[in-house]
Amino acid sequence: MADINSIELGQYEVPTKLPVFHCHLGAFADQLILAREAIEELRISHPESTPSNVKSVYMSPWKSHQLNPKFAPLTETVKQMAMRASRQHLVTDLANLNLDLVVTDCWGVIYEESDHTILHSHFPSDFSAVIYLEAGPNCAPIVFDNHLVITPQPGWLILFPGMLRHHVPENHDRRVIVSMNMLKLPKFQ
Repeated sequence: MADINSIELGQYEVPTKLPVFHCHLGAFADQLILAREAIEELRISHPESTPSNVKSVYMSPWKSHQLNPKFAPLTETVKQMAMRASRQHLVTDLANLNLDLVVTDCWGVIYEESDHTILHSHFPSDFSAVIYLEAGPNCAPIVFDNHLVITPQPGWLILFPGMLRHHVPENHDRRVIVSMNMLKLPKFQ
């Protein structure tokens, strides 16, 4: 029997365009405030920053939405926006396919001077999101695939395919975010 690890696995690069969706969540200011409160509460109850590719003054646990219910309204809104993006822009109505999006991970990050995030993706997540709770005028952008540069604004939601590589260069102003990952799963009846 051949050893699967002895077979060389190659890779081709396919130049393709992946969508990055955005909107302003100003109409949901109460949800943004709750999420910001949740990050501060987690900073007290879980003071150690979670080890990851995020190099920041504080990152809450991966499952923050399960630790603090104040994230629930925002995670539901982002999930609904992802369902809408799928329906309107990807021409796939997940609900008609008996699929739902489930938030698998949710965490908050506080960036200060010189903080950054190393190039990464959120694969195998179907959708990932970042919501800017605070974004000073000189804060770092999010950079997708070393090509698309988005300068954050407070209240913005950026929604993207989980496989899309991105990073945050060195930061120079206050930047507070909530990030989350979503998977599409069969609806349970």
